[in-house]
Amino acid sequence: MKKNIVIVGGGFAGINLIRSLVNNSDFQVTFVDQNNYHFFPPLIYQVATSFIQASNITYPFRKYIVDYQNVSFHMGTMTHVHQEENFIETDTGNIHYDYLIIAFGTETNFFGMENVKRCALPMKNIEEALYLRNHLLLTLEEAARNKIKHLSGKLQNIVIAGGGPTGVELAGMLAEMGRFIAEKEYPEIKLSLSHIYLIDALPTLLSPMSKTAQKTAYDALRKLGVQILLDVSVQDFVDNQVILSDGKTIDTETLIWTSGVLGREVPGLPEISIGKGRRIHVDAYNKVKGAENIFALGDICLQLNDKNFPKGHPQLAQVAIQQAKNLGRNFRNINAGKPLKEFTYNDKGSMAIISKFNAVVDLPTFSFKGFFAWMTWLFIHVLPLVSFRSKIRLAIDWFILFITNNPSIRLILHPKKDVSRK
Repeated sequence: MKKNIVIVGGGFAGINLIRSLVNNSDFQVTFVDQNNYHFFPPLIYQVATSFIQASNITYPFRKYIVDYQNVSFHMGTMTHVHQEENFIETDTGNIHYDYLIIAFGTETNFFGMENVKRCALPMKNIEEALYLRNHLLLTLEEAARNKIKHLSGKLQNIVIAGGGPTGVELAGMLAEMGRFIAEKEYPEIKLSLSHIYLIDALPTLLSPMSKTAQKTAYDALRKLGVQILLDVSVQDFVDNQVILSDGKTIDTETLIWTSGVLGREVPGLPEISIGKGRRIHVDAYNKVKGAENIFALGDICLQLNDKNFPKGHPQLAQVAIQQAKNLGRNFRNINAGKPLKEFTYNDKGSMAIISKFNAVVDLPTFSFKGFFAWMTWLFIHVLPLVSFRSKIRLAIDWFILFITNNPSIRLILHPKKDVSRK
């Protein structure tokens, strides 16, 4: 009989697990997601800064699986796992499983700061990216109208909390947009009042990367005018003031939060399976601790038995992709009566773009920077996109935008609310 495999989450892990099981007559796969599309998180900051369209990095699930005979899609949010009865609750119905795979990633970690949670601008999904884009554009328009120096400066100040790859890439993109766009299109704004602050509690930017990458990022952003504050953290955000751990404050209406993530809650899992950062403990085969037929993949799982990563794997796309492929192989091995293969992460390196024609790339044996690193970054970030059309469209858009320095999609679009049905 076919085994029912339910995959919750259509990110890198979910999509790659589907690929490894597609059109296999031994399995019936149902994947569940709260959205009806797959998206590419590494480029979400370019959506937030009006550099590319959201459609460049998204693809509808149903179009993706249209030719997959053993795969179906269920749009909904998982609310509870019933481990004994082998089914999950979603807000749109219940789904039974023989094997359950939890692969829905993480959510923003505000470290218990309620004011920051309420007022800061996270950037974890497409909706948040589009909201941030609207906020940035509306704030620029308000600054252009405002004649009071203090208020205009507050409107133009942007604070980014988090000096990892997302924070660095976002700071560089905003700084370049200020240089190439704001000067031309917002003549009413006194750019001398504009400041971009990049804040991190650690002593370096890009802390997991090499010293070459850290220094390159620091020097390049400083050259672009970004004010970098290290060894300091955000403590609160009150009355449009960011309060720092050293007692200083920054007046701003824009606090962008890229400072950390937390595993999403999974009601119904045993307590012993939940570890640090609310990540789910798994064994060498990605099976959830305390469960027999539940697995976890990607950012949400915490695997401590890989000798090269005794504290757990980094929360990167490559980890999720490799785990998914290994689990798909193991499902086939289970059916064939073959031994299972333990997961071992093959670290292919990391990278970050800093500004136009400038990036940093860390490979396992060496690091490099500059234009060639920038081209490598572009190439690597086009390849994983789901559809051929997306790859071509994004490559063309990037080519035009990097030459002209003038994206034309800076549209303030408000979804209509409270539409009455007739």
